[in-house]
Amino acid sequence: MDAFLVVALLLCALAAPANGDKGTSKARSCSDIRQFYSGKGFPLEGVPQTEISGEHLRICPQGYTCCTSGMEDSLASLSRREMEGLLKEAGRALQTSLTGQYKAFDGYFLELLNRSEVALQETFASAWGPLYSQNAQVFSDLFMELRRYCRGSNVNLEEALNDFWARLLEKLFNQANRQFLAPGIIGEDYLECVSKQTETLRPFGDTPRDLKLKVTRTFVAVRSFLQGLVMSGEVVRKVSQVQLSQECMRAIMRMTYCPHCRGMASARPCNNYCSNVMKGCLANQADLNTEWRHLADTMVQVATRFDGPAGVDTVVLSLPNRISEAISTMMENIDSVNTKLFQACGTPRGGTNTSQDDVTRTGKVTVEDRMGPSTGKLEKLVFDVTRRLKDMQPYWVSLPSVLCSDRVATGAGAEDKCWNGMNRARYLPEVMGDGLASQINNPEVEIDITKPDMTIRQQIMQLKIMTHRLKNALNGNDVDFQDTSDDVSGSGSGICGDDICPRGGPRLMTPSTPKVYAYPPENKKVVKASGGANQNLPCVAIYLLSPVILLLRR
Repeated sequence: MDAFLVVALLLCALAAPANGDKGTSKARSCSDIRQFYSGKGFPLEGVPQTEISGEHLRICPQGYTCCTSGMEDSLASLSRREMEGLLKEAGRALQTSLTGQYKAFDGYFLELLNRSEVALQETFASAWGPLYSQNAQVFSDLFMELRRYCRGSNVNLEEALNDFWARLLEKLFNQANRQFLAPGIIGEDYLECVSKQTETLRPFGDTPRDLKLKVTRTFVAVRSFLQGLVMSGEVVRKVSQVQLSQECMRAIMRMTYCPHCRGMASARPCNNYCSNVMKGCLANQADLNTEWRHLADTMVQVATRFDGPAGVDTVVLSLPNRISEAISTMMENIDSVNTKLFQACGTPRGGTNTSQDDVTRTGKVTVEDRMGPSTGKLEKLVFDVTRRLKDMQPYWVSLPSVLCSDRVATGAGAEDKCWNGMNRARYLPEVMGDGLASQINNPEVEIDITKPDMTIRQQIMQLKIMTHRLKNALNGNDVDFQDTSDDVSGSGSGICGDDICPRGGPRLMTPSTPKVYAYPPENKKVVKASGGANQNLPCVAIYLLSPVILLLRR
C-alpha cells in the first residue's frame, strides 16, 4: 500500500506542470494575462484573478485557463484583424514596387516621345520653314496620339498612323499646288479625295508601311506592358482585402493567443503547426500561383524586347528621320504624284502647272537627337523590372513561409518545446501542400474545398486575360483595352489602393501618372517549414517579418 501511495503522489506531481509554465498545483495568478489583455485595449472587468476551469472555452484547449468566453471572443477577433492587417501590408509593399516600375517605364517612354518630337520640331522648322510651321499641327497630333495610346486611351494605333499620312499628303499637295488655293478651286471634297489616295498611290514610298510595322510592334508592347503592371497591382489590391474565414480566425486565435490563456505566453508556434494554419487560411490565395507566374514570365519576355538595335529607343527616336524621308520621297516625285492625283481626283480649275520649287529646294533633312547618345537607362530599367518580376513570382505560395519563418516560429532543435495548439510539445501532423485542393485533410483549418473564394477566382481569370493580351503583343498584334474596366469587375481602381492610391493614379483606361514610391528591400531567403529547403521569397518579406514577430510573441 505504501508503494502504491508513493507512485500516486509521484504521478500527481508530474501531472501538475501540464497546467502551465511554473509546474505548481496551486491555482496560478492571472496577473500576466491581465496586464497583456489590458495592454490590448480591453477592459479588465470580468478577467479572472487566478486560473479557472476552462470547460467554457470554444477555441482554446479546455484545461485550466485565465480566459473567459468573452476574452476568447475578443482575442479571436483581434487576431483576425491583426492577420488581415499583415496581409494588406504585404500587398501594399508589392503594389508599391509595381507602382514604382510603372512610374519608371511610363516616364521613360514619355521622355523618349518628347525627345523625338522636340528633335522633329527644331529640325523641320529650320529646314522647311513655312512648309513645317503651316502644317505643324499634323506632326504634334501624331505624337499626341502616340502618347494617348501608351497611356491606355481608346486609340486605334493603325488608324492614327493612317490618318497622319493622309493629312500629311493633303497638306503637302496643297503646298505644292498653291496656284489652286484661291477660294472655290480646291475644296474639302477634293482634299478628301486626295487623302484617300495615300495607300494606292504610295506617294511616300515604303516608309509608311515599314514605319507602321515597327511602330505598332513597339507601342503595342509598351502599352500592354504598362497595362500588365496596372493589372498586377489591381489583383494584389483586391486579393489582399479578402477577409479571412471564421474557421481561419479560430485557427489563428488558437495559434496566437491561446498560449496566453494557458499561462504559456513565452511559447511560440511549432513551425509545421504554423505552416498548416497559414496554408489553410491562405489556400485560395495560393491558387493564384500558376497564373501569377505565367503573367510575370510573359511580362519579362515583353520587357526584354524593349532594349536592343530594334528596341524602343531606336524606333521612337527614328520617327523624325523616317518622316523626313517620306516627305523627301514625295517632293522628289511631285510631278508624278500630281499627275496621278489629278487622274484620280480630277484637275482643279485654273491650270496644271505646279509651283513647288521652294518646297523641294531643301531636299532630304537628317534629324539629330540633340539629347545625345543613349545613357543605357532603358537597359537598367529592363534589368531592374526583370529581377523584380522574377522576385514576385512565388509571392502567393510564399506567404505562409514568410509568416512562419524561423524569426517568428520555433526553430530547429526546439520541436519539443513549441506550442502545438494544445500544449508545449512536438507537432506530429504532416504539412499540407499549397492551394485549396491540398487542404482536404488539414488538421488545423476546416475548409470546404468545393467552395472556392469567388473574388480570388475572378482575379485568376483576369490574370489569364492579361497574359493572353501580352502574348498577343509579343506577336505584334494590337490589343483592344476598350473593355478592360469590365475585365476587372468595373472597379477601375488601377494599380493603387487604400492609402497608397495617388490622386489621378494609373487607371486601366484613363491616362495618368502615379506617385513615386521607394522600392522595397531585396529578397531574403528563409527555410520552408515543410522541408527546410531554401526558397526565394518576395521582397515584401522584410515588411512582414517585424509585425509578425510582435504578433506571435504576444
